[in-house]
Amino acid sequence: MSEALQKTITLILLIVLGLILRGKFKNKEQLNGIKEIVLSVALPATIFIALMKIQVDSTLFFVPLAALAFNFFMYFVSPMAFGFFGVEKDSATARTLIMLLPSLAPGLSAFPFIAEFLGEEGLAKAAMADVGNKIFVLVFLYVIAMNMFLKNSGDEDSNLGKKIKSLLLSLIQEPINILLVLAMVLLSVGINYKTLPSVVTDLFDKTSAMMTPLVLIFIGLAVQLKEGKKRLVVSILFFRAGITLLFSAALIGIFNLNDPTMVLLAVVVPLSSASFWPFAHISVFNLREEAKGLSKERRTFDTELAVLILAFSLPFSTVLILGILSTGTLFLHLSTIVISGLVLIGLGTIPGLIAKSLLKTSTSEA
Repeated sequence: MSEALQKTITLILLIVLGLILRGKFKNKEQLNGIKEIVLSVALPATIFIALMKIQVDSTLFFVPLAALAFNFFMYFVSPMAFGFFGVEKDSATARTLIMLLPSLAPGLSAFPFIAEFLGEEGLAKAAMADVGNKIFVLVFLYVIAMNMFLKNSGDEDSNLGKKIKSLLLSLIQEPINILLVLAMVLLSVGINYKTLPSVVTDLFDKTSAMMTPLVLIFIGLAVQLKEGKKRLVVSILFFRAGITLLFSAALIGIFNLNDPTMVLLAVVVPLSSASFWPFAHISVFNLREEAKGLSKERRTFDTELAVLILAFSLPFSTVLILGILSTGTLFLHLSTIVISGLVLIGLGTIPGLIAKSLLKTSTSEA
């Protein structure tokens, strides 16, 4: 059995373990507790170790800009495809999709697999990519959500400046970002992981060891197949993944990336699941409209659709990323990435187009 296949089976079994244990975790607070341990303890420790063990070079500062470019690319491209899915551009469904599709949550859906298959250097660069993504989801998407809310409801009591200040403060206070900055400062003065006291390195090593098992068990626990617009969500996620791969192929081609780690990072990081932060913004404005007695049909966003996207996006991205990294060198070739992207776009759009065609035919015959 190859090493890659053995790793894949082990990681899948951890997800299966989470599925088996679902009966033991019956409320949302228990799941949130596990997620908080991952995001505030295990993941920051893992990223700190990875950063402290690599050589700082210019590519580290290019990566966040590339991630930010992807965020904006998806933000502007996604609405152009809504017609394929029967989504009206000025609707709660469209506004919800615009908020969620460009966002990324690599911490839960990509980092564990990157750590296993691409090592500490790959994880460190992936962590830098998330810096650009965090700025996008915390600041830019909040401003967009505010504008959508004001346009839809006419509510002028926005207090935009105060909210953005609060979001920026949250960005600074996140454990991942604190340790990321600390690692960069220590490296800049010549301190690396080997020169840290053994007590400190032992602490980080032990907390880091929790990350992959906890994340994969959490994925198994969190998988939900809620009722609702499941066909729309699955089609949109296939389309999102396909467009993402085409963006990755363009990025790799334009910058002539040939380092295997950088190529695979360019492929898998943008395939991360949708972030929780846009949903948090959506919830804030939904509560304000609910307090005003606004009916669900007239509200700015569709919160049920947002929850459904998050529920499907995590396992969907996990399967894609694990599958790509398990193939070894297959996705180092631009042709493979482009063909895979086109296939995923087809899987997302063609069934809907066929259904529309059949509906038109049956209507005309009637």
